[in-house]
Amino acid sequence: MDKFATLADPNRRSILEMLARKGQLSVKDINDGFDISAPAVSQHLKVLREADLISVEKQAQQRIYSINTKGIDEVWAWLNMMRQYWNERFDALDTLLIEDTDNGQ
Repeated sequence: MDKFATLADPNRRSILEMLARKGQLSVKDINDGFDISAPAVSQHLKVLREADLISVEKQAQQRIYSINTKGIDEVWAWLNMMRQYWNERFDALDTLLIEDTDNGQ
């Protein structure tokens, strides 16, 4: 599943933010943080899991969720690549504009 499509949903981003702040959380703890139904939260957790952005671990009767750092690292790598690309493009534009200004144009 595409990580960026997954992150497009505000509830999924909120779940990730909650996990980033609090670490490992049970489904109940995650559900308590939302005004949507428990099945809706479960569906969001499933999508986040399928996108490898979170992981789940069974502890007795509970499922404990946490951030999958490898999945997040893939997002960061892409974002950094795009940042580098655009920084290079803007630097080239700056150079061109300075040359045009220096040439009286």
